[in-house]
Amino acid sequence: MYAIPFFVLLMGVEYVYGRARGRNTYRLADTVNSLSLGTLSRLSGLVKLGVAGLVFEAVRGWTGMATLPAESWAVWIVAFVGYDFCYYWSHRFGHEWKLFWASHVAHHQSEEFNLSTALRQTSTGNTFVFYVPLYLLGFPTEMIVTVGALNLIYQFWVHTEHVPALGPLEWIFVTPSNHRVHHARNPGYLDRNYGGVFIVWDRLFGTYTPERPEEPCVYGITHPLASWNPLWANVHVWYETARDTLRTRRLRDKVKLWFSSPGWRPDDLPPWEDDWRRPKYDPQTTPGAGPVVFVQYWIVTVAALALIVMAGDLPRTFVLTGVAVLGYSFFVQGAFLEGRRYAPALEGVRTVLVAAAAWFWHPLLGTPLTTVVMAYGAVSLLAALRVASPRSEPPALW
Repeated sequence: MYAIPFFVLLMGVEYVYGRARGRNTYRLADTVNSLSLGTLSRLSGLVKLGVAGLVFEAVRGWTGMATLPAESWAVWIVAFVGYDFCYYWSHRFGHEWKLFWASHVAHHQSEEFNLSTALRQTSTGNTFVFYVPLYLLGFPTEMIVTVGALNLIYQFWVHTEHVPALGPLEWIFVTPSNHRVHHARNPGYLDRNYGGVFIVWDRLFGTYTPERPEEPCVYGITHPLASWNPLWANVHVWYETARDTLRTRRLRDKVKLWFSSPGWRPDDLPPWEDDWRRPKYDPQTTPGAGPVVFVQYWIVTVAALALIVMAGDLPRTFVLTGVAVLGYSFFVQGAFLEGRRYAPALEGVRTVLVAAAAWFWHPLLGTPLTTVVMAYGAVSLLAALRVASPRSEPPALW
């Protein structure tokens, strides 16, 4: 949470630098989609059951192992390196087994590569089992959580096209150059460079590939998402795999679908028709839709972050209502970015939901905040209707 303002500042710096150098790597719709997925991933923590935490503490209680001293710097260093080793295997299986790829795919859908891509995270993470060894070895829970956060923060800066190869550092650390390879869909770059902080794991286990100047990276996934809907982005591989499981005839293929590589399909189903050189997804929208959605994203995100911070002091039903309305808001924004004709109708429904929720929770929100929320809903609907009109033109400020 404390890192978020710095993330936003650095994205702004990268955008300005790219424009100044004539090499802008941002597209508004793609950026909003990535950031929406990041906010949703934080919101999803409010409704998950906490299975990972229960498993970790059960493992520790079952083993009865002593906890390593948290005041030892040596233990912290070993924990940091050990976490990255576990992350390597978690990340690798996130690409090699569809059961895990179904969650991790959200991070790779962007066809651009910039700092906003780093915040493009899944809401259905399921790889916690790979970190059980750290608990078995006796590392304190708060230490594991802390080094995990540091590991994730480190990975933010490597999502950029503006930093070239860094010489000897490429042998030890994950850098923008070798991480660009990881996000590329070129056949020669697929499923490589899994490290979080250290690239040495890839070198040791044969999954390292350097970036080659003669083969520029083409970003995205081989089976395209072709959508700005952040909810669909989280579930499309789950849906497709479940659908294939029902369609294929042999039982072994039904099981293998979940534990095979993402590109594998049974021989009684048609293969994916992939073209890694295809044009970027770029649907036409009405004038002004992008800027309106961009402003909406930040309003909704501020509300989401406030809900996350205060969730512990709020009624559970209020939190669940907030998550549902905010999640639906991101869905509506995706519809506008895709140029859907029914987007204004979805916005109308959202206005009703916002107003109803504000009115129902009026005793908790108070009159001033309730008034602000309902006024925001009305202004939001008017803005949506304006950009949806064929005769409308975006204001000069936009």
